[in-house]
Amino acid sequence: MFNIVLLMPEHPGNVGNIARTCVLTESRLHLVRPFKFNLSDKYLKKAGIDYWEYVDLVIHDSLDEFLEYLKDKNFYLVETPSENRYVDVNFKDGDYLIFGREKEGIDEKLLEAYKEKIITIPMTPKINRSLNLANSVSIVLYEALRQLDFKF
Repeated sequence: MFNIVLLMPEHPGNVGNIARTCVLTESRLHLVRPFKFNLSDKYLKKAGIDYWEYVDLVIHDSLDEFLEYLKDKNFYLVETPSENRYVDVNFKDGDYLIFGREKEGIDEKLLEAYKEKIITIPMTPKINRSLNLANSVSIVLYEALRQLDFKF
């Protein structure tokens, strides 16, 4: 089982879509507070449709709490830019794939502390933008699952 971590997510629609992906891939979803919506948000429920009852959800009250929880676990910070591409990682069952906020990404202090854990999805340098969060989660998660021969 892979662990998808969203640090302080902002858009309930993205979280709902990611929750659906987690259910269908038997992945655990971790949400790290604060987030800018309520878990009963209608957009969150709409995007997650009727999958919410099946989500393996863990909520962490702060980044500090989550980092303590993460101790001794293998993880990757998915962020742009990095020299390390997600396709060059040898993922293992139980890995944590950590994604930042939609607008700001992962906090610079965290990136600095774990430089060797940063992986990226290659994108054109012509436009200084990035992929939608839900799309990014799917891309990296499905590569990790492919490497494990989609054993659910």
